[in-house]
Amino acid sequence: MTRIRVAVLMGGRSSEHDVSLASARSVIAALDPARYETVPVAIGRDGRWALSPGGTAALGGAPALAAGTAAAADPAAAASPAATLPLGTGGGALATAGALGGVDVVIPVLHGPFGEDGTVQGLLELAGIPYVGSGVGASAVCMDKDFFKKVLRDSGIPVARHVALRDGDAIENPFGYPVFVKPARLGSSIGISKVRSAGELEAAVALARRHDDKVLIEENIEGVEVECGVLGNRRPLASIPGEIVANADWYDFDAKYAAGGMDLIVPPRLDAATIALVQQVSIDAFVATECEGMARADCFVRADGSVLVNELNTIPGFTPTSVYTKLFEASGIPYAELLDQLIELALERHERRSKLEF
Repeated sequence: MTRIRVAVLMGGRSSEHDVSLASARSVIAALDPARYETVPVAIGRDGRWALSPGGTAALGGAPALAAGTAAAADPAAAASPAATLPLGTGGGALATAGALGGVDVVIPVLHGPFGEDGTVQGLLELAGIPYVGSGVGASAVCMDKDFFKKVLRDSGIPVARHVALRDGDAIENPFGYPVFVKPARLGSSIGISKVRSAGELEAAVALARRHDDKVLIEENIEGVEVECGVLGNRRPLASIPGEIVANADWYDFDAKYAAGGMDLIVPPRLDAATIALVQQVSIDAFVATECEGMARADCFVRADGSVLVNELNTIPGFTPTSVYTKLFEASGIPYAELLDQLIELALERHERRSKLEF
């Protein structure tokens, strides 16, 4: 059987670089070598693309990186200068895309800006390369929490109220306290503050503006935090949801990634009708934003049983202990099979779109 050549993009320029590397190591380890020929491609914090010393012969490289080596821990650091391609002016991006043309499908395991926001997806579209996950438009909309909420509101899907501040806008909070202040286009709770009084607001906005020039002030929602995985293209399905119990005042970066920072309860401590509503609202948000492949819906369930969507993550964390993969494991789709399905979905979408006339 001819193996499918899969390039795994990892690292990236965003502050979620290390989270991406952890996800990518798990993906590479789980891809069945009998079915897949894996090509690790690292993007450094400086934006330089590197075919790891583990690239395939088709890409002019040597055998693939072994998981657990120092190079696998940070492939960007291990790439030789000759194998490193700059991303920026001078054609580096297109040269990289040309090199990636030697693979059958790309898995962008990139979190945050310059990877999850439609930029890499656009590059792959220009190069005509199939890739896992949502397309350019859905990726950009879901990354921008301001745009995302506007699309969902217009689609009749409940979200928390918010205001967006751009450079030069007066800092005003119409919601009372507490509120959340966050960069519009970032993830992993980086740059987010829970603001409990007017005296804390200006500093919180300044912190968020270190990461993005558009900042959200968002009302605080009291309720149970629930996450739900979505998988599919034209007929998406929802996982069993999971209840997030943060061992902190709120679900911040440490609660997400530190050992013991949170507990995931699957299924959530909700009645069957509310669980079904969470699943339906998650699919509705996925369809409204035209996502494909995968997404993790982060929701709140209020005391009255109503469900609000907080955000969609189009490239969720992908270690075996990440919420998205654990939810599908609980739903009967183990990690390796989940990757198989995502690759099949990527190839199906590429085949379908290749028949369109442009």
